[in-house]
Amino acid sequence: MASAPKLSPLKYKRVLLKLSGEALMGKTAYGIDMPTVMALASAIKDAMETGLELGLVIGGGNIFRGLQGAAKGMDRASGDYMGMLATVMNALAFQNALEQLDVSARVLSAIPMPTVCEAFVRSKALHHLEERRVVIFAAGTGNPFFTTDTTAALRAAEMGCEAILKATQVDGVYSADPNKDPKAKRYDHVSYAEVLAKDLKVMDGAAIALARDNNIPVIVFSIDDPANLGKVLRGTATATIVGA
Repeated sequence: MASAPKLSPLKYKRVLLKLSGEALMGKTAYGIDMPTVMALASAIKDAMETGLELGLVIGGGNIFRGLQGAAKGMDRASGDYMGMLATVMNALAFQNALEQLDVSARVLSAIPMPTVCEAFVRSKALHHLEERRVVIFAAGTGNPFFTTDTTAALRAAEMGCEAILKATQVDGVYSADPNKDPKAKRYDHVSYAEVLAKDLKVMDGAAIALARDNNIPVIVFSIDDPANLGKVLRGTATATIVGA
């Protein structure tokens, strides 16, 4: 019997994976689709079995967005707090999926809620990572007016991550929305400065600035196929690298 092909080693030991809340919806119009969550969790399990240390930030747009609430007349700060609570719901769902696959995971919330999950403490989060637990950072930064993209960059810097993996619905960074503009240019590599100057829709400006100031590359890839996560970690996926 032919032996299985040998996989290339991982390029990174510790990373921060940023998932949108919409990634958890699957084909549904709202909320959490557990088969989709289980498929994503399975991809993370495969990655963890190679020795990876992983932090995870999940948005809340599948449940509630503060900006949308503000656009309809809600106070922006109140809307953002509601959005933070949505990220806690997503984090708990993802923790449950990982634990069903026997992957140890912890939810750490920037808004203390001790009956639900642990509060975010940097030293505690670092300990969990070193113990090979997936650390799911919930409730954003704990402050309104900051996005979960900014949370991802902040936690990546705090945890000493070697890269931020930004999972999207397209295979990299484009000069415009490729679903709307067939002439949109795709980048294999783009600088932090170019992302900011051209207002490329990778992450918000604060997140890109944080990544730049801490010299953390942002790798943008498609999560439509969960197997792409392993390819990104080995440097074989179609992706865009945002860096110096």
